[in-house]
Amino acid sequence: MSGQRERRGVVRGLALLAGVLVLVLFGGVGGASAHAALTGTDPQDGSVLKSAPRQITLTFSESVGLLDDSFRVLTPENRRVHTGAPGHAGGRSDTARVSLPRGLGTGTFTVAWRVVSADSHPVSGAFTFSIGKPSATSVALPSAPAGDTASATLYDIARYVAYGGLALLIGAAGFVLACGFQGSVRRLLLTGWWTLLLSTLALLLLRGPYERGTGVTAAFDPAVLRETLTSRPGVALVARLVLLGVAAFLPERVRVRERGRARGALVLGGALALGLAVTWAAAEHASAGIQVPAAMVSSVLHLLAMALWLGGLTALLTALYRPAEPLSTAVVTRFSRLALASVAVLAGTGVYQSWRGLGSWDALTSTSYGRILLAKLCAVLLLLAGAAWSRRWTGRLVVAEAVLPAPAAVERVAVSVGGSAAVDAGAPDGVRAESASPDGQAATYRRGLRRSVLAEVTVGIVVLVITTVLTGTQPGRAATEAAASAVAADRPTSSTSLVPFDVGTPGGHGKVQIELAPGRVGENSVQAVILGPDGGIATVPELRLTFTLAAQQVGPIDAGLTDKGGYWGTDTLTLPLAGTWTMKVTVRTTDIDQVTVSKNVRVG
Repeated sequence: MSGQRERRGVVRGLALLAGVLVLVLFGGVGGASAHAALTGTDPQDGSVLKSAPRQITLTFSESVGLLDDSFRVLTPENRRVHTGAPGHAGGRSDTARVSLPRGLGTGTFTVAWRVVSADSHPVSGAFTFSIGKPSATSVALPSAPAGDTASATLYDIARYVAYGGLALLIGAAGFVLACGFQGSVRRLLLTGWWTLLLSTLALLLLRGPYERGTGVTAAFDPAVLRETLTSRPGVALVARLVLLGVAAFLPERVRVRERGRARGALVLGGALALGLAVTWAAAEHASAGIQVPAAMVSSVLHLLAMALWLGGLTALLTALYRPAEPLSTAVVTRFSRLALASVAVLAGTGVYQSWRGLGSWDALTSTSYGRILLAKLCAVLLLLAGAAWSRRWTGRLVVAEAVLPAPAAVERVAVSVGGSAAVDAGAPDGVRAESASPDGQAATYRRGLRRSVLAEVTVGIVVLVITTVLTGTQPGRAATEAAASAVAADRPTSSTSLVPFDVGTPGGHGKVQIELAPGRVGENSVQAVILGPDGGIATVPELRLTFTLAAQQVGPIDAGLTDKGGYWGTDTLTLPLAGTWTMKVTVRTTDIDQVTVSKNVRVG
C-alpha cells in the first residue's frame, strides 16, 4: 500500500509538473519582440517631398541582416514598385537601403520593411511618405508586426524544447561524469540528446519561414533552406547538430576506478557542453549590443551553470524515484559542490546580463524585459527556498539512516542543494530519531525529500521557461532607445513662420513665409517665399535672413539665402545652440526701399 501511495504521489507530481510547463509554455508563446530598434528613416515618416527620392534608407540601433524581400514599396493604388536589391548604406551594418526607379509619380507611397536583427529575431514595420502632396491611398498600414502566426509559434515552441533538451543533456552528463554516479540516468541522457537533436532540426527548418514571416510550407523550399544554412543562425544550428553527433560517441558509463578514462571523458564532455552553449550565445542577445566579447563569455557560463544545476537536479530526482543503485555520500558531496559553483556563476553572470540588458533602473518596471526579469528573480528565490527545504529533509534522513543496522558503507542518501553543501554527518539541531522504528522514520524522510526535490524541479522548469521567454523579449536598453526614437520622430521636423512686412510704398507690403527644417541644433535648411498683397507669390530683388541668440550672445548668423527661382533658400545654416532665436528678415522691394522685421523661433 505504501508503494502504491508513493507511485500515485509520483504520478500526481509529474502531472503537476507537466501542467505547469504547458501553462507557462503556451501562455507565453508568441512572436518574439523586435530587438533592433528603428531609429530613423529617409524619407521621414509622413514627410512631403517636392520630388521623388532615389533611394530609401533605414537606420537601426544595432546591426541587421537583409532578406531578398526586405522592402516593399507600394503606390497609392496599392501597386508594388520595382526596386533594386536591398543593401547596407555606406557599408554600415546598422542600416538598410534600397534604390527607387524614376517616374514614381505623385501621391502617398507606403514602405513595408522586414529585416533580421543581430540576435536573430526578425523586425518589421511600415511608414509612408508623399511626393508633391499627400493623397488618398488604398494601402492599409499594419497595426502589428507582419508575419505568419503558425511559423512564429512553432519556432518559439522549438526554442523552448531545445532549452529543455540542453539542460537535460548537460545536467545528466555532469551528474554522471563530474559526480561519479553510475546509476539510473541513462534514459535521461538519451531523452536530452534526442530532444535537443529533434528541436534543433525543427529550428533549422522553421528558421526561413520565421525570418520571412511566411507559412510553414516554406520550410521545405530548397532556396529558403539554402539561404538559412548560409546565415549566422543557420551556421550555429548546423554546428549544434555536428556537436550532438560527436556527443553520441561519448561513453555512457565511465568506471570511477579507471581514472584516465574518466578524466578523458570529462574533458571531452566539457568541451562538447561548451560548444553547445556557444551555439546559443552566437545567435542570441549576447551577439549584439554593447560589450559583445564579455557578453558572449557571460552568456556561455550562465547557460552552462543553469544546465548543470537544473539538469543535475532532474538527474537527482530520477535517481531518487528509480534508483538502479544506492547513492553514496561521495556522489552527493560532489553534486553539492557542483551546485554551489553553479549558483555562484549564475549569480555573477546574471547580475552582469541584467545590467547589460536593462541599461537603467527605470527599465526594470517600465519595460517587458524588466518585468519578466523580476518574475525570473522571484522564481529563482523560490527555487533556492525549495533547496533549503530539501536540505532539511536530508539532515533528518541522514540521522534516521545512521541508526539502521545497514552497513555504513552503503548510505542511501540523496540530496538537492541550492548552492551549499548538503551532506552532514550530524543532524540539524533539535532533529533526533524519536520513532521506535528507525526504518519507518527513514522511509518517511525519504518520501519528504523526494517531494521537495520534485517541487524544486517543477520550479526549475518554470525558471527555464521564463529564461526562454526573456531571450525572445526586446532588452530594456533597446526598448528605451526605441521609445526615445519614437518620441523624437513625433516631434515637428520643421517650423513655419509667417512674417508680415511693409516698406511704406504702394503695394510694398506682404508676408514672408519661412520654413526652418528640422529646427534643431546643427545643420538646417531654410526655404522662404514672398507673398504679395493679393496672397500670391511675389518676387523681390533681395532677401536677407539672420539669427541671433541674445541670451547666449551668439549672432547674428547670416543664413546666406540665394534666389532659387520662385523662392529663396539654403541648406547650410548651422545653429550651434538650442533656445529661442531672434530671426530678422530684411526685404528689399526696390533699389531704395527695404524693411527689416523680426520674429522669434524656437530651436530644439
